[in-house]
Amino acid sequence: MALEHESDSALAIAVRAVGSQSAFGRLLGKRQSVVFGWLRDARPLPAEHVLKVEQATGVSRHDLRPDIYPRDDAAPSSSTPGPTHHPRSFGSYPGTAPAAESPSAVGATSGAGNRP
Repeated sequence: MALEHESDSALAIAVRAVGSQSAFGRLLGKRQSVVFGWLRDARPLPAEHVLKVEQATGVSRHDLRPDIYPRDDAAPSSSTPGPTHHPRSFGSYPGTAPAAESPSAVGATSGAGNRP
C-alpha cells in the first residue's frame, strides 16, 4: 500500500521526496512500519526529526510542524490574547515596604539617603 501517495501532507511530500517509506525510515533510523504508522494515523513528524527531514527533502519545517515552527508572517489574531505580564514590585506583598522605602532602594549605595 503506497499510502504516502494518497496524501498531500507535508510528511507525505517528504516521504515521496526521499523515494519510499523504507528510505525515509532509513534516513531517520526508523523502520518502514513506523513511517507507515505516522502517515496512516496522520501523526506529526516527531520534533527531533524535523530539521533533518527539512535538510534532506527541502520540505519546510514550517510545513512539517507548524505547531513548533510557526511562520514569521503569521501574526497573532486579535482574538488570541497576547502574553500578560504583571511585574510585581518589592512592596506588592502584604506586610512588606514599597520598593522606594526599602533600605536598599533609598540611597544605600551613595550614603546620602533621602532623609528630611
